[in-house]
Amino acid sequence: MSYGNQPRSAGRRRRKPERTGAGRLGLAGALTGAVGIAAIAAGIVVLRPGSGDAGGGSEPARASGASGASPTVGSRPAPETGASVSFTTPEGYGYSLAAVGSGTDAKPLGATEAPPSGTTYAYADYVLTNTQRRPVLLDFPADLFMPEAQVPKDAQERCMPQSGIPEDMCTLPNHSEIIARVDRAEPPFEEAGTRMMPAGASYLVRIASDLPVRTGVSAGDLKLFVWNARYTSDLTGIELPYPSSSGAS
Repeated sequence: MSYGNQPRSAGRRRRKPERTGAGRLGLAGALTGAVGIAAIAAGIVVLRPGSGDAGGGSEPARASGASGASPTVGSRPAPETGASVSFTTPEGYGYSLAAVGSGTDAKPLGATEAPPSGTTYAYADYVLTNTQRRPVLLDFPADLFMPEAQVPKDAQERCMPQSGIPEDMCTLPNHSEIIARVDRAEPPFEEAGTRMMPAGASYLVRIASDLPVRTGVSAGDLKLFVWNARYTSDLTGIELPYPSSSGAS
């Protein structure tokens, strides 16, 4: 179909038939319907959740695996942290991690299955920073460990020890999500199907257990370690210290 000006045909023009009253009413009705549909569509665009400014949201990003945050995750000032620890991967990606605190909650990352009576979920927060002047892979290097004695017996076989971590501690299946951008950092972006952190970006990350722990576990019982071989070539777990003012210290 051509959208340009159509050439006028030579010869006599045909006289257009006059529209009847019914025809005019039909045309008016069609125009009214089209306007109504357009207005409804505009309303949907305006009211669609998440369509606001990137800095206006406060809900945690819903991530699958290590997918990271949506642009609607809000920004907040840098929290108090313990001493930061820097890591470089074999690919040359550079990160620093600094622990913020830990605790327990029935819903540490929003709606989830209610834990059985006498149990709760464990979580810890840390700041993840891209220390380079180029984008790096969005990854969550820290893992959450708790005393095996504070894990219900039916879940203890899922609580895995790791080399270089105290023998009485183990890590349950868990997942991590970005809950805030720090100091108006740019949000993650996708590049060739991979989630990336912009240069210099810092995010507040929460890691939470997928299986419950006993309610008796204290914040001080929960520790953050980096132990993956991509970050610690000697397979020795490196603890992220909490700030001295934290109840988890």
